[in-house]
Amino acid sequence: MKYKRILLKLSGESLMGDLQYGIDNERVRQYAEDIKAVHDKGLEIAIVIGGGNIFRGLSAEKSGMDRAQADYMGMLATVINSMALQDALEKVGIKTRLLSAIKMEQICEPFVRRRAVRHLEKGRVVIFGAGTGNPYFTTDSAAALRAIEINADVVLKGTRVDGIYTADPEKDPTATKYTEISFKEVYAKGLNVMDMTAFTLCEENKVPIIVFDMNKTGNFMKIANGEEIGTLVQG
Repeated sequence: MKYKRILLKLSGESLMGDLQYGIDNERVRQYAEDIKAVHDKGLEIAIVIGGGNIFRGLSAEKSGMDRAQADYMGMLATVINSMALQDALEKVGIKTRLLSAIKMEQICEPFVRRRAVRHLEKGRVVIFGAGTGNPYFTTDSAAALRAIEINADVVLKGTRVDGIYTADPEKDPTATKYTEISFKEVYAKGLNVMDMTAFTLCEENKVPIIVFDMNKTGNFMKIANGEEIGTLVQG
């Protein structure tokens, strides 16, 4: 295995599968099986999930809701998604821990950095819920922050596309994919990888990012094996 400890970032929308809203249990099951295959090889895996399939704070703000209130609602949506993935992972035999940036003692542990690292060392998959616990920060920022805090080797951003393109491949058929690109090139070309706070955190702390298609079974394992899947962003 190329890596020892990884942070996997999943969007909330990825959990919808072919649905228009909510959680597709079949897609979550597929993710759980892919994660198990990599975990069984001895990798330490931490996960951050978005909440856009249930509630999106920015969209609610545009319709007139207070931004902080909307963001807190979005954080609760990430916990719902985290619980769904936790259930799927435990059904395939993986021990997990859900750590939340907002205290919810009945359903998850509060986030404590040393506790998170200890869970990983014991072979548990750790899921970080509720983002950073602060409004005005996205789950991309939470993923970058948690990756740095636990000393992850890499941030793997699982999306619906197989990497970073010169333009949106779903809108521009002439768009071409980057196999590897530097942080500075992403800035210069204005490419959309993660939000700027998350991206800057990774650059300053020398944490590489790989953007790949998580929906294709086996891609997660290929990356863990060091195959050139998706797009690698590094210094």
